[in-house]
Amino acid sequence: MGLGDLFRWHFIGHLQSRKAKTVNELCELCHSLASESAARRLTIPALVEVNLSGEESKSGIPERELEEFLGLYENIVGLMTMPPFADDPEESRPYFRRLRELSERHGLRELSMGTSQDYRVAADEGATMVRLGSVLYAK
Repeated sequence: MGLGDLFRWHFIGHLQSRKAKTVNELCELCHSLASESAARRLTIPALVEVNLSGEESKSGIPERELEEFLGLYENIVGLMTMPPFADDPEESRPYFRRLRELSERHGLRELSMGTSQDYRVAADEGATMVRLGSVLYAK
């Protein structure tokens, strides 16, 4: 048994459909499902990444396509989003609130939202998972 067997792995980042097989083998959850081709190949539970800000630099499906996308894959357990970067964490609140509303509307239980800069606001808005990095290593 390698050390990797001691952890529960989640996939975060842009999922290319050709990498889905590896993600299926190594991970228990995908945080960033955003393409029909990946949805057809993924066998583990997933969160749909929703691009609520409309930023072209961000991955995710547009909100207007969410309902149709949810019908593509039976293992969707929640939603994920990345709001625009802002110095004030409160500026992320409308995006987190909207994701929670979408989650409630579609009966999805998991919400992956918030990073080191705005995780407290994300938690206030119902996040069940946050993605922490720099706050863990801050001096």
